[in-house]
Amino acid sequence: MLTVDFSQLPLRAGMRVLDAGCGGGRHLCEPFRTSGVDVAGVDLKWDDLCKARGYLNLMAGETSGRWVVSQADVTKLPFADKSFDIVVCSEVLEHIEDNQAAVRELVRVLKPGGDLVVTVPRFWPERICWAISRAYHREPGGHIRIYRKTELMALLEAAGVRCRRIRYRHGLHAPYWWLKCLVGHKNETFWLVRAYRKFLEWDIMHHPPLTDMMDRFLNPLIGKSIIFYLKKGYR
Repeated sequence: MLTVDFSQLPLRAGMRVLDAGCGGGRHLCEPFRTSGVDVAGVDLKWDDLCKARGYLNLMAGETSGRWVVSQADVTKLPFADKSFDIVVCSEVLEHIEDNQAAVRELVRVLKPGGDLVVTVPRFWPERICWAISRAYHREPGGHIRIYRKTELMALLEAAGVRCRRIRYRHGLHAPYWWLKCLVGHKNETFWLVRAYRKFLEWDIMHHPPLTDMMDRFLNPLIGKSIIFYLKKGYR
């Protein structure tokens, strides 16, 4: 399930894309499909990096791009200045104590004129989760803050990027997380949670027109994620 819409980005052969906090590689595989695009992913979780590596290995014979994944901290990226044409950081900053250092690093490794995409949980759907369940946001490595749109925009623009577009995604997923918080956010056995999860998995696999229309209607209202599409200014 992608949060970033790569059709909004000028992907072409010869570009280098970084996914900072890549997890299992969902936002690495999509740009890697474009022939000639090189991708790099960093994350702190070794198990997730192994998953990303497996997916990229499977795709390697179908595209001419190169890939690398590395265990690294987003606040200390192991890349030179101006290394990437596109940098993605999806659902990461809400976990990081020093978010200013993380944002500075994202912008540092981005080329002038390059595209930065940052996604975080949207304020009020996330606030409902926090209100329902303390355990949801108090577990180790969990969410330590909820961003307001203007707050995160100010943080990003202060680092040297300008916002060109904001979008919302995953409107069908917000009620699922509210339900999980009600019954225990790690409770996967409750019948309604299992049923809703199966529905979401079915929707991701088949993309029926009806649920696509529902999602588009719900995204501006209760979209679980907010996505900032930004451009690095020339200096």
